[in-house]
Amino acid sequence: MKKEADINDLLRRVEILERALLGNAKPKKGKPSVHANARNFDGATGGVRFIFSKGFFDGRQIFVAIEKELQDNGYHYSKQAIQMALTRLSAKGGPLVTLKDKGKKVYVKRK
Repeated sequence: MKKEADINDLLRRVEILERALLGNAKPKKGKPSVHANARNFDGATGGVRFIFSKGFFDGRQIFVAIEKELQDNGYHYSKQAIQMALTRLSAKGGPLVTLKDKGKKVYVKRK
């Protein structure tokens, strides 16, 4: 009995020391990637991901064409909501990239 109590006491003390050294915080969760919820096509961002999955962004696309494609697929959102979705999906690590073509911003699939 004495040995078990000593072992349990040592384990408790080791756990306390580990928490003090390693921190008590939970591991950080990074920003969810676009690929993590690629099957979730809800909202304006989901609509952009949906047309992305259909191969719409294989070529350069201007905003008006993107807006029309979303409406053709049943996604009716304001220009601001669509623009925000495009901005987030074209950020670092996103599936889209923005380019300037004749003074207009175009969106294309990131390679």
